[in-house]
Amino acid sequence: MQFFDSPFNDDNSIQAGYFLLAEPLLEDPNFDRTVILVCQHSKEGAFGLIVNRPTEISVSEATDLLEIENKLFVGGPVEQTTMHFLHTISELDDSLIISKDIFWGGDFDSLQNLALKGKITDQNARFFVGYSGWSELQLEAELENNTWIISKVNPKIMFEHKPQELWNAILKEMGGKYKIYSNYPTDPRLN
Repeated sequence: MQFFDSPFNDDNSIQAGYFLLAEPLLEDPNFDRTVILVCQHSKEGAFGLIVNRPTEISVSEATDLLEIENKLFVGGPVEQTTMHFLHTISELDDSLIISKDIFWGGDFDSLQNLALKGKITDQNARFFVGYSGWSELQLEAELENNTWIISKVNPKIMFEHKPQELWNAILKEMGGKYKIYSNYPTDPRLN
C-alpha cells in the first residue's frame, strides 16, 4: 500500500518524503542511477540523502561512538564529516517526521540504547556520511532541466530492496513510462 496518492509527480512540485531519481541519461557519474530521499525542501533550498550508495564499512567502524553494524552509506558530496540517519523507529526520541513511516535523526543516547538491545538493523535504519544539498531554486532548475524524476512512492521501499536494486524498483513501482525507464541500459552504447 502506498502512502501517497500517485507514485509520480508530473508537476515538478517537491516536498519532504519524495524521492529524486537520476534520469537514465544523466551524465554525472556521481549521480548515476542515484536515489535521493528529500528530507527538507523550502524556498531557501533542499536537503536530501542518497539512499542507494552503501560503503564497505559499518557505522561502528566509522565512529567509536556507536556500536551499530549497519553499513554506512554516502549521503552525498556535501559535508562528508557529518553523519545522518533515517529510520522507521517511531519511539526514537527527537526524530523528525519525513513521511508516515520514515523519520530522520533522533536522540543519540536513545539510539545507542536501542542499538545495544539489538533493535537497530538494516531493515529499520540507514546511516549516512555527508548529504546532498541545493541552494535556493537550484533543485527547481535541475528539475526544469529534467535531471531528476520525482517519485511519491512510499519511502519505506528503501528498506525493502537491496540498494543496487532500488532505482529500478522505484521506477517499476511508478509504472507506465517509468517502468520502461527501469530497463534502460546503464551504457546504451553497449546495447
